[in-house]
Amino acid sequence: MRPLETARRVGEGAARWLRRTAARRALPRYGPFWVSLELAAPVPDVPGRFASDRAETLFGVLETLEAIADEPRVHGVLLKLRGAPGGIACAQSLQRALGAVRARGKAIAAWAESLDLVSLYVASAADRLWIPETGRVFAVGLRADSWYLRDLLARFDVRPEIVRIGTHKSAGEMFTNQRMSDEQREQLGAIVSDGFDALVEGIAVGRGRSVDEVHAWIEAGLVDGFAYRDELEDRIGELASQRAAQPSRPVLVEARSLWALRANARSGFRAPPPRIAVLFASGAISRGERARGIASRAAEQTLDALARDARVRGVVLRIDSPGGDALASDLLWRAVRALRREKPVVASIAEVAASGGYYLASAADCVLAERSSITGSIGVIGGKLDLSGLFERIGVGLDAVERGARAGMHSAARGFTDEERELVRGEMRSLYETFVARVAEGRGLAAAVVERAAEGRVFTGGRALALGLVDALGGPLEALAEVRRRAGLRRAEPVLVDLHPRVSVLRALSRWLR
Repeated sequence: MRPLETARRVGEGAARWLRRTAARRALPRYGPFWVSLELAAPVPDVPGRFASDRAETLFGVLETLEAIADEPRVHGVLLKLRGAPGGIACAQSLQRALGAVRARGKAIAAWAESLDLVSLYVASAADRLWIPETGRVFAVGLRADSWYLRDLLARFDVRPEIVRIGTHKSAGEMFTNQRMSDEQREQLGAIVSDGFDALVEGIAVGRGRSVDEVHAWIEAGLVDGFAYRDELEDRIGELASQRAAQPSRPVLVEARSLWALRANARSGFRAPPPRIAVLFASGAISRGERARGIASRAAEQTLDALARDARVRGVVLRIDSPGGDALASDLLWRAVRALRREKPVVASIAEVAASGGYYLASAADCVLAERSSITGSIGVIGGKLDLSGLFERIGVGLDAVERGARAGMHSAARGFTDEERELVRGEMRSLYETFVARVAEGRGLAAAVVERAAEGRVFTGGRALALGLVDALGGPLEALAEVRRRAGLRRAEPVLVDLHPRVSVLRALSRWLR
């Protein structure tokens, strides 16, 4: 073993030992205890700039709940919600993990200042649910708004030049329509209905009510009583006493200690634990190295590094993206396929992986999504805004010198000619056919099967499962379990989970100063 490698292993092992020791000292030495877990609003999917932020993310919270379920001395959880934890897909991951804790015989008490439909869904996994006397349950349903700018643009003589391939590819309708198209209303209605039904069913099961009662929004009975924050320890004492042979007020421990024990797995010096990498791909997809969102060049470099890192046994690709640049999406698809040849890759869809986001997911060995994740949108859109009328209206003169018959094709100073519009349509059609072919290759499907789910159609995870666009329903924990299985790692085997992209302290500080 090389000296530098030895020093690195010693340093990493010592750091894990120190964190593990500090976490263990925060726990009571003997006897059972409860864990206090407070959820941010929203619970972030992507880690922040510093390693300590990981415990607050969805991934960290789910790791904590898994550790709570496995720890025999934990008898219960006090769950405090600061507000809505995020989208419906995030809520489904949280509720399932809480259900696993409860299934292990541990009590869960939930508290919030107020509850909307999504936070009520998460809290419904608890044995007891309290809010302050002046708190409210705002279970008013789901609504999806779409804004349309056609008439506003026309008022300023701005003419949209949009070309789309796909009957349901609706992104350009904001500029060309003043209301929803029939196709968009159909697919958006299905998404809202699926999400609403999932929330209502989950609340009904958790609260022991019928679906009809929850549909009627009968607030009485949706919570178990009133409590203020300073009364919570007394309330969980009452709940613990009901479940224990000898009534007593439980010891309450912060959840971060359980997370730290799980995140800093014990390992030997000669045989360090295997690693699983989680790569977060969040935001719009664009070419380059420093763009906001998913920068294709930077992501390609990370994927290549993970392929070459022998310590990494598998990769979870966590995607939350509405898509973006077609070329960048194709470059990333190819990079994921190259990684897949070296080690298992499981794509985990967060709230949305549509268009280019699904393009990227389709390259993985396996795709998981929550029941209410949004995915699909296999289609292409392009175009520009013709600002010539606006320039004339406000007195802006624009002149140019051109060489080449189509030099001004992408200029905002004029619209497309008929020939140029057909040329753009041909380019879009070629990209669309490539998109369908990539999905077919990545998913192992016939192109005709992909076509039936294409044309820009958007689906919830549950519907995408039936169409073969995803392999199973699940969130980050299920994706980790699947990549473990594919890498030949046992569930009980200690594994270090690395989150990417990593941000050094100096780089984080420089970004903050900017």
